[in-house]
Amino acid sequence: MKPVVQGLAVGQFTLDAEMLAAQFGWTVETLHDFMRRGLVVSTVERGEGDDDGKWRLTMRCGNRRWRAIVRADGEIETQSFDHSPPPPARR
Repeated sequence: MKPVVQGLAVGQFTLDAEMLAAQFGWTVETLHDFMRRGLVVSTVERGEGDDDGKWRLTMRCGNRRWRAIVRADGEIETQSFDHSPPPPARR
C-alpha cells in the first residue's frame, strides 16, 4: 500500500490534496485556492524520546485544524480534525 504521506526529505512532506481537502470538507480546487491566498498554514514537528521517528503534521485554516501523527514509513498513525482558535497573527 502506498503511504498516505510522502516524505521528500527530513521534515518535508507531500500530502494527497484529495485526502486533505476531504478532511476540511472542501473540494481540491477550494484547498488550492486557499493555499494560493495564504489562508492555509502548516507546521511539522519531529518526535523525540518515545516518539522518535514520528512526525506531527498540522494544517490550519481559520479555526479549522487537521492533525496527523505520521510514522517513519509515511503511514498516518492517528489523525484528528477540530475547531480551535487561530494562531496569533505574525508581525
